[in-house]
Amino acid sequence: MLRLNKLKAFSARFYSELFRMEPTLRDPNHCCATASSDIANPTGISPIYRTVSLALLLLTVWVLIYSSLVPLAESFFKLVPLERQTMAGEAVYFFLYEVPKVLLLLTLVVFVMGVVRTFFSPERTRSILARQGGVWSNIPAAMLGIVTPFCSCSAVPLFIGFLTAGVPLGVTLSFLISAPMVNEIALALLFGLFGWKIALLYLTLGLLVAIVSGIVIGRLQLEHLVEDWVLEMPRVAAEDNAVGLTWTERFAAGYEAVSDIVGKVWPYLLLGIGVGAGIHGYVPENFMASLMGKETWWSVPLAVIIGIPMYSNAAGIIPVVEALLGKGAALGTVLAFMMSVIALSLPEMIILRKVLKPKLIAIFVTVVGSGILLVGYVFNAVL
Repeated sequence: MLRLNKLKAFSARFYSELFRMEPTLRDPNHCCATASSDIANPTGISPIYRTVSLALLLLTVWVLIYSSLVPLAESFFKLVPLERQTMAGEAVYFFLYEVPKVLLLLTLVVFVMGVVRTFFSPERTRSILARQGGVWSNIPAAMLGIVTPFCSCSAVPLFIGFLTAGVPLGVTLSFLISAPMVNEIALALLFGLFGWKIALLYLTLGLLVAIVSGIVIGRLQLEHLVEDWVLEMPRVAAEDNAVGLTWTERFAAGYEAVSDIVGKVWPYLLLGIGVGAGIHGYVPENFMASLMGKETWWSVPLAVIIGIPMYSNAAGIIPVVEALLGKGAALGTVLAFMMSVIALSLPEMIILRKVLKPKLIAIFVTVVGSGILLVGYVFNAVL
C-alpha cells in the first residue's frame, strides 16, 4: 500500500510538472460552481490521452535517434584527431557508437518493464509462489524473476519475505538466481546487440540453471542451514493486494523506473563499454581465441573463476561480452563468464551471508556454478 501511494504521488507530480497544470479551485460564489474543492482541467484533455500522446512522441524520437546511430557516431568521431584504422581509433569509435546504442536500448526496455512490473508487486509475487507446491513451483518462480524488481541489496528482505510467507527454500532460491541473471536488461541488450537467437538462448539457459539449481537444493532439504533467527521469525500469510492502477499511473511507473534504474546503472554501463572498447581496439584477436576459445578445455572454468569476484550488472558486462565475441572468444565461454558475474558475484554472496550459513552458501555456489559450467561446455561443443 505504501508503494501504491508513492506511485500515485509520483504520477500526479510527474504530469503536473510535464504539462504545467496547476490545480485551479472554482470560485464558490460562481453560479456554476458545484464544490469549492472541484478541480478544473484547463486543457480539457483526458489524462490517458496525454499519457498515450507523450509515449508515442517519445517513441518516435527514440526511433529517429536509434536509426541515426551510425552517422552520429561518425560525426562525433570526426572531432577526434585519430585515424579509424589505428587501435586507438577503433577503440574510440566503438565507445562513441555503443554508448548511445546501449543507453537507448536500456531506456526503452526499462520503461516497458517498469509498466509490466506494476502488475507484479513483491507482495503479489510472494502470494503466487506461496500457493504453488512441489517441484513444478520452481518454474513459475524462475519465470517471475524476469519481471520482478530485484537487485543485490534487496536479496535479504526478499529472501526473508518469501520464507516467512511459506515459500520453500528451493523455490525461493530459483527466484533469487533468475531475477538478477535473466532480467529484462540482459535480454534487451542481448537482443539489440546480438539478435533474437542469442537472447532466446540466454533466456533458456538462465531459466534452466535457476530451475534445476532450485530443485536440487530443495531436494537436499537444507532448511537447517538457514540462519536460526530467520527460521524463528513468525510466519506471515502471503497476501495479494491487487489494487488497481490507472494506465496514467502505470506509465508514470515506467518513467520512474527509467529515472531510477538508468540513473543508477549508467556509470557501470560507461565502465563496461570502456573496457569493451579497450578489448576491441587493443587486444589481438588470436590472443582472445587462444585464451577463451573452444579448443582450450580450461577456458570455461577460468571464465567462471574470473567472473565470480567481479561485481557488475547486465548493462555493464554485456558490452564486454560483445567485445570478447568480436575478438574470437567462444560463445559458451563468454555466456559462462557473463552468468557467473551476474548470478554468483562475491558482493551478493556477502549479502546473503546475513541469512545463510556458510555451508549453504558453498552448496549454492557449487550447484549454480556447475550449471553454468555445463552451459559453457555444451554450447562450445554444439556451436
